[in-house]
Amino acid sequence: MAIGLTHFLVVSALLFGAGVMTITLKRNAIGILMGVELILNAGNLNLVAFNCFRDGPAQLDGQIFALFVIVIAAAEAAVALAIFLNYYNNAASIDVERATSLKG
Repeated sequence: MAIGLTHFLVVSALLFGAGVMTITLKRNAIGILMGVELILNAGNLNLVAFNCFRDGPAQLDGQIFALFVIVIAAAEAAVALAIFLNYYNNAASIDVERATSLKG
């Protein structure tokens, strides 16, 4: 039995579901950030899988888009961690329910 596109899509759907569940159930800001990363990885898996199983000449469109998503995710994680560290210095907690002081 060969691994086909359906297998990749099922794994991607499981990753996406795990990311959504992590975002909705975690109260910790780091846990929510991990859920966002899971969702981005599910999207990357879709991009690469659809590019791999596409008819026609071999091109690297999906891999290039996935690389851009990885770079954006790294920048997003760096900015989010900087915000979390700043908030932790002020409030001594990174619980998202207690972050009411960030409201304008």
